[in-house]
Amino acid sequence: MTQTIRRGIKAMLDEANAQIETMSALDVIAASKRDDVVIVDLRDPRELEREGKIPGAFSCTRGMLEFWIDPESPYAKDVFQQDKKFIFFCAGGWRSALAAKTAQDMGLAPVAHMEGGFKAWREAGGTIEQAEPRKPKT
Repeated sequence: MTQTIRRGIKAMLDEANAQIETMSALDVIAASKRDDVVIVDLRDPRELEREGKIPGAFSCTRGMLEFWIDPESPYAKDVFQQDKKFIFFCAGGWRSALAAKTAQDMGLAPVAHMEGGFKAWREAGGTIEQAEPRKPKT
């Protein structure tokens, strides 16, 4: 028996993009210089190692986002309790659109996402630094 998906990724992305602020890479490059902005990198550690990272961006894998935002969670991170604007990005803009909508639905505000993700940042001439390699578990 095959699964019947009632609400696919296209519908979810369309809904998210209709309800959140979307910023161009150039606008995010400018915003990254402000003290009242947190750039949130949703990519996983392998992507960071392979592609590099945006200097000063806070790394939060997409799978932990809700747990790190919620102050009632045992995994809550102080960064999400700040009175700042949170701009999410991923590799191409899909995960960040869904993440920004989820964060907004949870009450985090203001939030936005970077259209085109890390690829757009790189193409717009944004600064990139090499990520620290993961340490092997012993």
